[in-house]
Amino acid sequence: MLRLNLYLFLTLNAPAHPSAPILSIAIFLAEYLIWLVPLLLLGGWFAGGPGLRRSLFGAGITALCALAISQFIGLLWPNPRPFVLGLGHTLIPHAADPSFPSDHLTLFWSVACALSLNAVTRRAGVCLCLLGLPMAWSRVYLGVHYPLDMLGAAIVSLATGLLVFRAARSAVERAFVCFDALPFPRRGH
Repeated sequence: MLRLNLYLFLTLNAPAHPSAPILSIAIFLAEYLIWLVPLLLLGGWFAGGPGLRRSLFGAGITALCALAISQFIGLLWPNPRPFVLGLGHTLIPHAADPSFPSDHLTLFWSVACALSLNAVTRRAGVCLCLLGLPMAWSRVYLGVHYPLDMLGAAIVSLATGLLVFRAARSAVERAFVCFDALPFPRRGH
C-alpha cells in the first residue's frame, strides 16, 4: 500500500517547472477553495430559516469532530509530509506537521458529508463533495500531501458525518436549540 501511495504521489505531483496557468489553478484549489466552507455555513445561517440553520449547525459540529479525530490520528501516526522526506516538488509553503489525514480535505468533506445526509441541504453537500476532488488533486500536485492522506480524509469525514447524523443527532438537536436561541441577526426567524 505504501508503494502504491508513493507511486501515485510521484505520478500526480507537479513537475519542477509546471505551466503557470495549471499552477495558479492548483494554488487556488489548495489554499483558497477551503474558504467556501465558512462562507456557505455563515451565509446559509444568516439567510436561511430554522431547517437550514439546523442542518448547517450539524455540519459545523461534524467538522469540529472530524478535525479533532484528524488531529488525534496525526498524533498517533505522525506520517511525514513528502517534502520532509525530500520527495517530489513542493510548490507552496507548508508546516512540517503530520500529513495523514489531510485537515483541509477533512474540513471540506466533513461539512459536505453532513450536508449530503440532510434532505434540506443534500444538493449543496453533493456539490461540495465533488468540489473536494480537485482540492484533493491540488494538494498532492503541489507536494504537501500523499494520495492516501486524501483517502484518510474521506474516511474520517464520512465516518464522522454518519456518526453525528445517526448516533449524536439528538445531542446536536439539543445544542442547536440552545445555540439558535442566541440573539444573532438572521432572516427567516
